[in-house]
Amino acid sequence: MGLILQLIYIFCMHTWYSLLLFAITLLGGSIPLWMKGLDDRRMHYLLAFSGSFLLSITFLHLLPETFEDLNASAGFYLLIGFFFQLVIQKFTHGVEHGHTHIHPHEHGHVIALAPILTGLSLHAFMEGLPLGFNYRMHGTEPSLYMAVAIHKIPEAMLITSLVAAAKGRSRALLTLILFSAVTPVAGLLAQLLGQHYNFMSKTIMILIPIVAGAFIHIATTIFFESGTKQHLLTRQKILAMLLGVGLAMLTLYFD
Repeated sequence: MGLILQLIYIFCMHTWYSLLLFAITLLGGSIPLWMKGLDDRRMHYLLAFSGSFLLSITFLHLLPETFEDLNASAGFYLLIGFFFQLVIQKFTHGVEHGHTHIHPHEHGHVIALAPILTGLSLHAFMEGLPLGFNYRMHGTEPSLYMAVAIHKIPEAMLITSLVAAAKGRSRALLTLILFSAVTPVAGLLAQLLGQHYNFMSKTIMILIPIVAGAFIHIATTIFFESGTKQHLLTRQKILAMLLGVGLAMLTLYFD
């Protein structure tokens, strides 16, 4: 009876976190639909904050968990994740780390949104799978949900902007709703399947360092690309990064 109640509690917590992640992504991604002329500098500061927070959560929570489970082999999967993210970026043009080097119309032609959205959906699904894993440290799960949510805000904003410019506001809103659901659904699927199938639990255990490697790639790319045109460290950018690291340090108290 105690085990059943524990499983119900875990499922309810996963569901609550997933709904919150969906709402944050949807609300954050809808900003371009009702706010015109977004300040690039503020976006750069948001990127610096989200990148430092994502990287800190990876180092403080994900890596200790995965090296304890997989030992030295975790490093191999980290490398796979890092370079796999590099491959995904060829399709997404960097939208997943808050940047895009394309515009809705390039050289008089409408850009192909399908490869971008496909790559981003694959990325979103992958980063949702570790959300369904039951971690040893109690603070890992809520911290990971926070990191993914903060990371997805600028990502969703860029998706909305691109689709709205190419297809219109209605299509952008529909795309945003579907995109906002991908990561939470992946987390819930992983959580449900991991409870019933041992192979799924082991697969997620391997996917955690792969996703962690992708997070390291995304976060470090944000550091190199956000900020001034010369990619210099401004005072405001350093402050945003310190806030991200500080917030991540506070999550250690969850344990």
